[in-house]
Amino acid sequence: MDPWLIWLIVAAVLAVAEIFTLTAALGLLSAAALVTAGFAAVGLPLPLQFLAFTIVATVTVVFVRPVALRHVLQPQVERFGVDALVGRAAYVTSEVTGLGGRVRIDGEEWTARAYDETLVIPPGKTVDVMEISGATAIVYPRD
Repeated sequence: MDPWLIWLIVAAVLAVAEIFTLTAALGLLSAAALVTAGFAAVGLPLPLQFLAFTIVATVTVVFVRPVALRHVLQPQVERFGVDALVGRAAYVTSEVTGLGGRVRIDGEEWTARAYDETLVIPPGKTVDVMEISGATAIVYPRD
């Protein structure tokens, strides 16, 4: 079997293993094996193939992996779904108490409860959405 084909098989096995582990290290080793397969295909002797693999693997794991992990592990900047509603202003459409009420958030009508259960918020007031609990907005009046 040709050496370039063996390196290609090693690259494929490492790529499949990376899919299951998601560590980024095996993917970079797979890339190093792929580069080495190219060197083997042009006729580089076996000891130099191992040297090429070692150099490419070391460079990618030491320099590329930390950069890749920094980009992957960044916290989510934008909020989506109901999480995006927290902190928004809402308009009270029917009186909101600690037991219930209705507010309009971005054109949608939501059931609501007052953050402070002793509060009674009349219709027409603007409130802030403090949290979303299920399908109910927990709100607090703006002063």
